[in-house]
Amino acid sequence: MTKEIEIPYNENTTTIDKEKAGSIITDLKSLFKGPVLLANALPVFVGFWLALHFTGGSLLANSKLFWLTIIGSTILMGGALVLNNWYDVDIDTVMKRTQQRPTVTGNISLKTVLSIGISMSAIGMAMLMFTTMEAAIYGFIGWFTYVIMYTMWTKRKYTLNTVIGSVSGAVTPMIGWAAIAPAYHIVPVMLFIILFIWQMPHTFAIAMRKYDEYKAANVAMLPVVRGFKMTKRQMFVYIACLLPLPFYLSSLGMVFIALATVLNIGFLVISIRGFFTKDDDKWAYVMFLYSVNYIAILFLLMVAVTLPIFNG
Repeated sequence: MTKEIEIPYNENTTTIDKEKAGSIITDLKSLFKGPVLLANALPVFVGFWLALHFTGGSLLANSKLFWLTIIGSTILMGGALVLNNWYDVDIDTVMKRTQQRPTVTGNISLKTVLSIGISMSAIGMAMLMFTTMEAAIYGFIGWFTYVIMYTMWTKRKYTLNTVIGSVSGAVTPMIGWAAIAPAYHIVPVMLFIILFIWQMPHTFAIAMRKYDEYKAANVAMLPVVRGFKMTKRQMFVYIACLLPLPFYLSSLGMVFIALATVLNIGFLVISIRGFFTKDDDKWAYVMFLYSVNYIAILFLLMVAVTLPIFNG
C-alpha cells in the first residue's frame, strides 16, 4: 500500500499564480487592444445583419458563414493591431498611456509579438477567403491600410495619417455585407462613409487629450502639428458632413432617420461648444465619450429597426 504524501497548502504561491494569470490576461488584452478589437467587430456584424435583411436571408440559415466572417475578420484585425504594437514599440515607450504594453515591459518578446501578428493576419485572411473573395479583399484593404499605410508610413510623418487610418476602420461593415452579397449597395457604402467621417473627430479628440504624449513621441497628429484651433475647425466640418447621411439610409425607416439626426445634432452642438470652451482637455474628453457612444448607438439602432418585430 502506497503511503499518501500530504502537500502543504501555500497561500502565497496561490496568490502569486493568480497574479501571474492576471498579468498574462492584462498583457494579452493590451497586445490585442481588446476594446478597439471589439469596437471593430460590431460594424462587421451590422454589415452582415443588414445584408441578410435586404436580401431576405436568415441568420440561422447562414450561421456557418456568419461565424467564419466574424471570427475571420476579428482575427485579421487582431493581427493588424498586434503588428501595430510591434512596430510602434519605440513610440509606446515614450507615451505614458502605452508604457504598460507587453512590448514595452518586455513581458512578451518582440519576436513573439511579430510571429503572433503575422500568424493571426494569415489565419484571418484564410478564413475570410472561405466566405467570399470580395469580403476577403475588403479585409485585406483594411489590414494593408492600417499596418502599411498608417502604422509604417504616415503615422509619424503626416497629419494625413488620421485620414489613412480611418479607411481601415471604415471597411469593416463592407466585409460583413460582402460575405452575403456584393457591397455596391447604397447601405454598405453609406456605412463606410459614416465610419470614415466619424473616425476623424473621434481620433482628433483623443489626440487633443494626449497632446503632450504625441508631441513627446514625435507623432504627427493634427493638434500637435497645426494646433487646437485648426483641429476644432476640422472636427466641426467633419461632424457637419454627417448630418445628411441618415437620409441616404431611408430604407431603414423614419425612426432611424429621426434618431440618427438627433445624434448628429447633439454631436454638432458639442463641437460648436469647443470654440468657446476655456478647458480644452475637458471638452475633448466629452467629445471622446460622445463619439464612442454615438457610433455604438447608431449601429445598434440599425439592427434594432430591422428586427422582425419592427417589420411584421
